[in-house]
Amino acid sequence: MDLRVELIEGRRALPRLGQVVEVNRAHPPYAVLDAAGAEVESISAFLRDLALGDCSPLTCRSYGFGMLRWFRLLWLLGTEWERATEAEVAVLTGWLRSAANPQRQRHRADKPVAGTVNVRTGKASLGAGYAPRTINHALTVISGFYEFHAHQGRGPVVNPVPHSVQRRRALGHRSPLEPTPVVGRARLRQRVPDRPPRSIPDRLWDELFAAMNCDRDRALLEIFVSSGARAEELLGVTVAEVDWSGQRIYVTSKGSRSREAVPVSPQGLFRLALYLDSAGTPAEGEPVWRARRGRDRPLTYWAMRRVMQRANDLLGTNWSLHDLRHTAAYRMANGAKLTLPEVQTIMRHANIQTTGRYLAVRIEELFDRLTEHYSTPRPATRYPAGYAAEDIEAVFGG
Repeated sequence: MDLRVELIEGRRALPRLGQVVEVNRAHPPYAVLDAAGAEVESISAFLRDLALGDCSPLTCRSYGFGMLRWFRLLWLLGTEWERATEAEVAVLTGWLRSAANPQRQRHRADKPVAGTVNVRTGKASLGAGYAPRTINHALTVISGFYEFHAHQGRGPVVNPVPHSVQRRRALGHRSPLEPTPVVGRARLRQRVPDRPPRSIPDRLWDELFAAMNCDRDRALLEIFVSSGARAEELLGVTVAEVDWSGQRIYVTSKGSRSREAVPVSPQGLFRLALYLDSAGTPAEGEPVWRARRGRDRPLTYWAMRRVMQRANDLLGTNWSLHDLRHTAAYRMANGAKLTLPEVQTIMRHANIQTTGRYLAVRIEELFDRLTEHYSTPRPATRYPAGYAAEDIEAVFGG
């Protein structure tokens, strides 16, 4: 069978050649190395342009992995990057649609099968392959790479990644306050389902909170759900960034990377004080949240993610750290105490339409109301006094 067909059908793996490494410079902070360990200069020039455009280091890292995947395909096909066409992009798209994602591998036999729906939470676990958003992101990375080199006078004359002229015209001068117009997708772009955000119902939230077995984890969950902060933002908070009297903390925002204040409930600060009393106050400039085992070090995102995984194993759920942010937004938007613009300010959403998504009715609430409806007894039929029973039976039946 032809190599390209095998790749499209997912029957051939891409060679695990090259790697993305962190380098000791700011522009770019990451580089892609080939199989011989040499830096791929065409990719470094692209990543350097991203870094100079004030992209975050994590964006450069993400784009670096996207370019490494693309170059692995080109190395396997024996195609120079300057001669790549839409045919090679189609091969990569087919491979991403068909191949198994190594991040979805289940190392334990009792883990749920990828793509199945959790009966307690109603959330589907991640599928075995690459998600449509991941495929579209891969195409965006490659398209940006060739747009950059075309601007520099290098590479093919035509960008090998197809684009939608209709979409570019429709979105080119659109105000962010206007609804997004429905336009056709470019070739090879995947259809992304529009799923409403999932928040944790109160009953399941109580179970999750009870599954936390230390002051640190209970304080984290309480502050997560009262502040709406993202996981990486909250885990980087230092002691100096906790305003006890003002009932707020200062976080470095993911989008603007600026220092912003977010409110915290009194209960969250109370649990944070309990945690610091038992664990001790960290050194100045160090994050508040610390690992409990081994040497003294900050609590990482992956360690906190493992805390959630252990709770999920105990409860039979599949909640994620980001579900805590969804829960905070849902409670604020539906609590009848805050207006939608106020919730937008607290959640730091760039677009109020994003905040408005949390006004949707949760499916769990519909089930509860339907259960109440089904359990309501059928009302008895009553007739006004003064009518004979035989007359009523003759007119309305027995």
